[in-house]
Amino acid sequence: MRAPARLGLYGLILVAVFAVAGFTANAVVPEDTVQAWTEETEDTTHHGGEDEMNGGQADGHGGHEADAASLGLGLAQDGFQLSEVSAPTSTAGEGELTFTVTGPDGNPVTDFELDHEQEMHLIAVRADGQHFAHVHPERDEDGTWSIPWRWEEAGTYRVFADFVPADTGEGLTLSTTVQVTGDYEPVPAEPAAQSTVNGFDVAVEGDLIAGEASELTMTVTREGEPVTELEPYLGSFGHLVALREGDLAYLHVHPHGDAPAAGETSGPEIAFEATAPTPGRYLLYLDFQVDGQVHTAPLVIDTTSSAGSGEGQDGNDEGENHDH
Repeated sequence: MRAPARLGLYGLILVAVFAVAGFTANAVVPEDTVQAWTEETEDTTHHGGEDEMNGGQADGHGGHEADAASLGLGLAQDGFQLSEVSAPTSTAGEGELTFTVTGPDGNPVTDFELDHEQEMHLIAVRADGQHFAHVHPERDEDGTWSIPWRWEEAGTYRVFADFVPADTGEGLTLSTTVQVTGDYEPVPAEPAAQSTVNGFDVAVEGDLIAGEASELTMTVTREGEPVTELEPYLGSFGHLVALREGDLAYLHVHPHGDAPAAGETSGPEIAFEATAPTPGRYLLYLDFQVDGQVHTAPLVIDTTSSAGSGEGQDGNDEGENHDH
């Protein structure tokens, strides 16, 4: 039999096989179930391709997390781009950290909205979560942001620029990495639901559930007594930054309650809402102000399988494991 004839016969056989298979599937599986599978496959295929192009990672449960840009891991998003960060390359001496943000037209952006009382929030943290800094650089009329800078230790640092362009009114977080030369030994992040900073003890309570909005409550005490003199800082009684261990994905965290009035104090509790995109370990940094001084308390927590379970989702727990 010639090749064209063989191919034609093979094609007819395939058609017959698929027809029988389709008939059998419809006879055994309810039609609505088949439709659900079809929709899920189309959805996974479509979004999976986008996530791979954007650096997203599968969450291990059939879905995909938000793309890298929305988690603050991209240089550019929605036409806005973070320029190369100029900063000291070693720990020797103080220098200056500078950068610009360009818009869709390619020009430096010079018009920003206030967000948490500032036009620009600059976050810098070493790859292992150590040496966290949250500062507010100044912008010149040409759109260059700058701030005096000195690195405490060597290593690879991720630098985040968190801002709201006036043209869009939508918040963006862009980031890049900076290499600081010298000997570097990473410090493993161990779970720590409480920490002490400058005589203040800070503890976190609440279940961080992957894929769900989770309430986290920070309690500030000093020498065992509740601190009720928390002062407004960045538009609330505390500011929380949350980063995923490993890639340092940046989570947008929102404080609960109305904005405090000038001169108002509160405490000892500060409540936030955070959404972890995937199961795992998260690094928390709480900024709070007392007597005009800002303190930063580092904490480390793992996601849990459900509210009140207390079991980490590191992939080794039994049962199902279940964004911004």
